[in-house]
Amino acid sequence: MRTFGIAVCLALFGLAAPVARAGIVAAPGSDLVVSLVTYGPGSVYWERFGHDAIQIRDRASGESVDFNYGVFDFDERGFFRNFARGVMHYMIDAEPSAADESAYVDDGRSVTIQRLALSPAQAASLRDYLLWNLQPQNIVYDYNYLTNNCATRVRDALDRALGGAIRAALVPRRASLTYRQEIVRLMSPQPWLMVPMDLAMGPLADQPLDAWQESFLPGVLARDMRYVKVPNGHGGFAPLVSGERHLAPNRLTPPPARPPNLAWPLGIAGFALGGAILLTRRRSVNGYATIVTAYLLVAGFAGLVLLALWTLTLHRVAWDNANLLLFNPLAWVLPATVWRTRRTGTPRPLAIVIVRAQLAALVIALALHALPGVVQQNQPWLWFAIPVWLTVAWALGAGRSTRR
Repeated sequence: MRTFGIAVCLALFGLAAPVARAGIVAAPGSDLVVSLVTYGPGSVYWERFGHDAIQIRDRASGESVDFNYGVFDFDERGFFRNFARGVMHYMIDAEPSAADESAYVDDGRSVTIQRLALSPAQAASLRDYLLWNLQPQNIVYDYNYLTNNCATRVRDALDRALGGAIRAALVPRRASLTYRQEIVRLMSPQPWLMVPMDLAMGPLADQPLDAWQESFLPGVLARDMRYVKVPNGHGGFAPLVSGERHLAPNRLTPPPARPPNLAWPLGIAGFALGGAILLTRRRSVNGYATIVTAYLLVAGFAGLVLLALWTLTLHRVAWDNANLLLFNPLAWVLPATVWRTRRTGTPRPLAIVIVRAQLAALVIALALHALPGVVQQNQPWLWFAIPVWLTVAWALGAGRSTRR
């Protein structure tokens, strides 16, 4: 996705309109060529999901314009506050095709152009809709990462012009991956961001998808467009993608085809941290207290963020997150007890209650996986948190028994 100000977007459209009167704006549908342009993932984290655009070219004048829905305005009042709350406003943008595509080529990202077999009436209808969308009163839309983003807007505009042919072809097909798996797969080159994103996603990210829903990703949409067929005007059907060419190859490391399995690294990390607590509890009480305090501070902070995402934002993918059973904001109450009891002290009753409640929460988190229906796929976080909390509970209990 690319960032532009709304003023720039409107200025581009205003400058292009006089020239376009002899091109795509006034051209009959029979002269319009419609293509789907798909850009591969970039190297920066906000580029990991790729991007796409609708290209409309006028055969007569040679004018070609790319329409994309990936524009937002940093100067919007309260932008960062709204971003944190999940209230995001994106816009459509129109640029000359050569200039728009060359920027991605220069960045080393792949550029694939799929020519679409739209009838003249469908091409004209699509052109009119995109130009209507560019009007100031229609240019902004409420962005959602999974259901209303730059790829789904492109998909929906094409589906509208085709009378629902894309939706009809994709809804019956089962998706190969879930939202979580797609996000983790594409974010895997940035583990520092992939891991907290996986932690923050709730059960919505694990629901089974159809191919229509999975096409929230530009690359998936481009792949699945090859399965769509449209009437050929002779009583039969023909592929929607009538031609495909690769304008530029990918010069970056491509994302993996499958998401990495986080259970092993997080499970190993959890058992290693638990083992460190066990060893230092006997040999270095200050080292033990330092390790446990660091964990409790991080766990409390993670729980506070998860709770805020669920209760204070519109990020629905973070709602109902079972990881709150593993990372409790009340963990911040325990560090003082850890230091007080690191030698022979007795934990305060409140600390004992919190630890016992946390152990009960672990049991509930495990039991949730036995329930029917969509279950949040948070096993990696279970394997991480369970050994750590068990050793923390043991260590605090050992401190209490030593006093006795």
